[in-house]
Amino acid sequence: MKDRMKKWLGRRTLAVLAAAILVAAGATWRSVAADFHPTSTSAIASTPAGSLSVAREIGGSRDSYADIVKTVSPAVVTIHTEGRARVAPTGFGNDEDLLRRFFGDQFGRGSREPRSFRQRGLGSGVIVTSDGYILTNHHVIDGAQETRVELEDGRTFKATLVGSDQPSDLALLHIDATNLKPLTLGNSDAVQVGDVALAIGNPLGVGQTVTMGIVSAKGRSTGMGDGYEDFLQTDAPINHGNSGGALVNTKGELIGINSQILSPSDGNIGIGFAIPANMARRVMSELRTEGHVRRAQLGVQVQPVTAEMAESLGVQASGGVIVSSVGADSAAAHAGVKRGDIIKSFNGQPVQDVNSLRNRVADTPPGSTGSLVVLRDGREQTLTVKLDEVSTPTSRRGTDVAAADDKAVLGIAVVPLTPDRAARSGLRRDLHGVLVQQVSPEGRAADAGVQEGDVILEVNRQPVQSVEDLRDAVRRAPPAKPTLLLISRDNRELFVTVKPAA
Repeated sequence: MKDRMKKWLGRRTLAVLAAAILVAAGATWRSVAADFHPTSTSAIASTPAGSLSVAREIGGSRDSYADIVKTVSPAVVTIHTEGRARVAPTGFGNDEDLLRRFFGDQFGRGSREPRSFRQRGLGSGVIVTSDGYILTNHHVIDGAQETRVELEDGRTFKATLVGSDQPSDLALLHIDATNLKPLTLGNSDAVQVGDVALAIGNPLGVGQTVTMGIVSAKGRSTGMGDGYEDFLQTDAPINHGNSGGALVNTKGELIGINSQILSPSDGNIGIGFAIPANMARRVMSELRTEGHVRRAQLGVQVQPVTAEMAESLGVQASGGVIVSSVGADSAAAHAGVKRGDIIKSFNGQPVQDVNSLRNRVADTPPGSTGSLVVLRDGREQTLTVKLDEVSTPTSRRGTDVAAADDKAVLGIAVVPLTPDRAARSGLRRDLHGVLVQQVSPEGRAADAGVQEGDVILEVNRQPVQSVEDLRDAVRRAPPAKPTLLLISRDNRELFVTVKPAA
């Protein structure tokens, strides 16, 4: 009897203990549910007990970014561009060109100008000063003859191009407005992979749109051009029309200018790229003060050090780039850099890949002195290098010969021909004149056959050596007579006549 009583009490005690455990467990589940608000019982049951603190850390106890959006949205604008596009010739060109090829000029000259049509574009931009300076992408305004900026409140302003830098894909515009609400430029170097990021722009013209994601990677290079790339990668959805828009952090600071997407379908798949704010800050400053961006170069061709290459050379594959060629009379050549050297650091900063070296050198003022640590024959050496300036044109800042409503306008943008520009363009250094940077398809100069890269030496037999000389000479020209230009093309001189304005 006593044994049966002991067994019964034992079973009763186990049942009470089991019930207590279940009650305690139920209280724990309810606590988790109260914090996570799952949509199903299975979600509650599958939540690890230790994940609550992690989830709170990731979410930052925030369930809305509305306050950030309200602050930054007024600084993001829509950019409308309009230009003139030409129909590209195919085969022999138009029908007249085909007939003239076989029958000669007796067929008749006619009009040989390609047909053209109005082309409109859409992008985004970011207000960076209260007095109207706006950052956007170079590719948003490239080729535009007219640019308008639409603010969030619906006001629209005609924009002036301050300067444009194709290698960084950045451009600076200005509108005649005051008391604007600019975005604060953050420190993109402090951004970490995993940080929350908001992308703001006008995708596909639907209106200002905000998307959210994280910073997926830093220091990315798409390899899709010959530019200076140090992209922030993000999975915040970016689509056509977002170009030039803002990528901001949870402090409401600008950390990047949205620039590219990578997609096999030409639509967003979560791989977007933004130009980091620190690069944008430097480019913007130089465009605003100088109208162009100066960059330094070493004068070497480099490539990554692969594991097989490192094994062959008997070195450890731990970063650095190997020099495959050294330009004659370049900064690197004067410093003693040799083919086969492995560049390990520049100015004390480790070189991880080709892109990091190129960007660090480019950010250094031309003419300044830097230090290179190279690995040669298994031994490290420190070399001192005086940096050259990049010799290819990197930015655009044209000055039209006259205002658009002036009948003296030729429809060209020109800059003074300095010896440095002459050298970069492969022209004779003894030429004196103005270099044609852009030609409007609808302008009188285009009708006369003036081309980009021509150097205008004289107007009506009077020499011109500056933009002001050219502007004054065109304005003084008799309004009813053709204007005679002496130009240099491919180092040959020829006269062209520009018809009077209608």
